[in-house]
Amino acid sequence: VQLVESGGGSVSAGGSLTLSCVAHEDLYRGYCMGWFRQVKGKEYEGIVVIDSDGLTTYAESVKGRFTISHDKTILYLQMNSLKPEDTAMYYCAADYFVELRIPPQRIGYWGQGTQVTVS
Repeated sequence: VQLVESGGGSVSAGGSLTLSCVAHEDLYRGYCMGWFRQVKGKEYEGIVVIDSDGLTTYAESVKGRFTISHDKTILYLQMNSLKPEDTAMYYCAADYFVELRIPPQRIGYWGQGTQVTVS
């Protein structure tokens, strides 16, 4: 599965961005997907995952502000009410098993990341 993110950028606090992740394969061949983020020098943070049945799990830090959605080959992350602490590199990831706290080395497929900066 090849994943390509886009949609990052710079935004003022309180603003919104929508990230996209194009999968070069049908996402619903039993894959779980997720959005993760990393501040340089810090650990990856799982922010939302969606399983192959469409069930979602959000991190408390983004619950009520971020929304994951999808169509057949694109995963989206709608981010509202952005805060400076949301500044990070955002990655989409896929594997047969993905959860918020899974070590990143256990996830087989990653995009290249897209930078989000909130000031």
